[in-house]
Amino acid sequence: MAKDSLTIVDNRTGKQYELPISEGCIKSADLRQIKTGDEDFGLMAYDPAFLNTASCRSAVTFIDGDKGILRYRGYPIEQLAEKASFLEVAYLLLEGELPTKVQLEKWEHEIRHHTYVHTNVTKFMEGFRYDAHPMGTLLGAVGALSTFYPDAKDIEDPHTRYLQRVRLISKLPTIAAFAFRHSRGLPYVFPRNDLSYIGNFVNMTFEIGGKHEPNLVLQRALEILLILHADHEQNCSTSAVRSVGSSHVDPFSAVSAGIAALYGPLHGGANEAVLVMLDEIGEQKNIPAFIEEVKAGKGRLMGFGHRVYKSYDPRAKLIKKVAYDVFEQTGLNPKLEIALELERIALEDEYFIKRKLYPNVDFYSGLIYQAMGYPTDYFTVLFALGRLPGWIAQWEEMLRDKETKISRPRQIYIGHDERQFVPMAMRG
Repeated sequence: MAKDSLTIVDNRTGKQYELPISEGCIKSADLRQIKTGDEDFGLMAYDPAFLNTASCRSAVTFIDGDKGILRYRGYPIEQLAEKASFLEVAYLLLEGELPTKVQLEKWEHEIRHHTYVHTNVTKFMEGFRYDAHPMGTLLGAVGALSTFYPDAKDIEDPHTRYLQRVRLISKLPTIAAFAFRHSRGLPYVFPRNDLSYIGNFVNMTFEIGGKHEPNLVLQRALEILLILHADHEQNCSTSAVRSVGSSHVDPFSAVSAGIAALYGPLHGGANEAVLVMLDEIGEQKNIPAFIEEVKAGKGRLMGFGHRVYKSYDPRAKLIKKVAYDVFEQTGLNPKLEIALELERIALEDEYFIKRKLYPNVDFYSGLIYQAMGYPTDYFTVLFALGRLPGWIAQWEEMLRDKETKISRPRQIYIGHDERQFVPMAMRG
């Protein structure tokens, strides 16, 4: 009977090694025993961007990129997006199980009564330039929260961790709405405890003169988008939260690291890039020529393809339906017609089929946000709002994992050998 092990023959020495296989992996540390001599450090694995390296064991999110499967704690994303509220999904990610009616009511009550931020937070945010990017404002404000709640540093206490969890999830929408208002020169609108989680955020964002007419269809569409973004395995920002969190810093600082990672255009800014592309295409008649340019290597098809998914991103399927619901309320955006035709042509083209390039979550989300009235520089803030429960769940899982050590990747040194210092007078 075959063993769950890997046999390696080092052709440099002729020695044979047997490494145990567990959960489809070998432990990289087991490679260290493979040496050419006593002075040899031992074999390492070189894997830029961690393309084939598991950095942790996690029970939060399951992805099968080949089959287009995404599950939170075992629940298919399609079911959660259709039937659950955002706070239900947040509870699921954080606690591991869907809440009972009593548990959900308690959870919603606690979130609702922590939405206000200290007055000094608003003063801090007013210190940003009038044209500061909303994501930069969010990043600074969330990082500053660690100074308002010094008890957050007691990360070993489960009760304290829970309190910071509540504070983060309840206060981030308030700060996000303030960032929106600041960037538009509008006065801040404070939370209302009589509104739902999503309704309160939308009201803080768009209320003018004490009035805002809520559109429940648009609010539910926004809620679905946040659910679809709530977690996505070990992506760049989640890895940042885990890596920074492994130093045992407070959760506000760890989450701000995730926000900083999400700020980058290769992570959180992809849906904005889709809108830029659609603007450049301009009209449906220009799509075939654009497709040929992409195939010739003279352009990029934004919103297609994904590091993980090698079939249709399950989130993109759901977002496409949400787009129709939104545009029934707001009127059709001409960009949607271009996007639909672009998708149709690309999915029939052998070039894209062969390379397994399918629409991802960013292809339609920017169009939806824009239709709701959010400017492009705010899209990533909405992304962060959705991703927060996943960041916190992953952070807590990392802390409770007995195998966790402070993150410290290895490197391959390619610089000079030892050199002697040259006095200034003798240089050059």
